Amino acid sequence: QPQVVESGGGLVQPGGSLRLSCTASRFTFGYRAVGWFRQAPGKEREGVSCITWRGRIANYADSVKDRFTISKSDARNTVYLQMNSLEPEDTGVYYCAVRQAEAVDACSPDSTAYGTWGQGTQVTGSS
Repeated sequence: QPQVVESGGGLVQPGGSLRLSCTASRFTFGYRAVGWFRQAPGKEREGVSCITWRGRIANYADSVKDRFTISKSDARNTVYLQMNSLEPEDTGVYYCAVRQAEAVDACSPDSTAYGTWGQGTQVTGSS
């Protein structure tokens, strides 16, 4: 079955950086958008950022504006989330997910639009 695997999480001090990776296994992202979501302890999952197959980007979390950057490598079948100036409030499990619809050059903040999810990677911002 197709799956995606996240990596790159860890413990980081305030102001530090991490780069998360989301790699597809047994399939290619092809013409599907890929999104990053996160879930903080005791909170609902929220959309962070998304990139379409054409490279169109959507950012959904105002709190990460100008700090997080999504990008992709088609050759490596990988989507990245560069996270700079990390804060304790960024703590949570970060998931990548592949949008179900193909050839749609648009992202969606709705998690139900995504059909393939990774198991998540923990990001902990120390205080």
